[in-house]
Amino acid sequence: METLMKTPRDTISIRPAQTTDVQAFRSLRLEALHNHPESFSSDYVTNREQPLEFWVDKLHSLGSESMIFFATHNDRLIGMCGIVRGNSPKTNHGASIWGVYVQREWRDLDIAEGLINICIEWARERGIKIIRLAVVATNAAAIRCYSRCGFTIYGVDPQAIYCDGKSYDELLMVRLM
Repeated sequence: METLMKTPRDTISIRPAQTTDVQAFRSLRLEALHNHPESFSSDYVTNREQPLEFWVDKLHSLGSESMIFFATHNDRLIGMCGIVRGNSPKTNHGASIWGVYVQREWRDLDIAEGLINICIEWARERGIKIIRLAVVATNAAAIRCYSRCGFTIYGVDPQAIYCDGKSYDELLMVRLM
């Protein structure tokens, strides 16, 4: 399920995670948590202290019920997005997108849209009927991206994230398949 995507900077690849990505995945995820702590419920320090096995487990646990996709340029990870299917017979018709991040120098090139769209295709192939995500209400660029990908706002999670002495609401968004 690899996709090549032309951007004004260069062609990139969007592909599923591989177990050999563990070190680069750890670095990219920690970069996201460090540079944008208000955008993620996961904590930078907590994740930084995790042993390598934690990161290996995240990649080894991927399969038919979840996936992480990476955007790469010259075999270097520049973006990521995860999707996980509901884990019970009553919720496995749905999935949630998490951890969307693109490095600053690769933003505004529709790479996040490419990542989201490959997650949508992954969900479609599995018969998933609804995809949800949450986005911090102050992230206008991400909200526009998700809207372009067919997501609509259905609610607000007030004060969902508390970071550096400030509370952030999250917008809850959904896409029906």
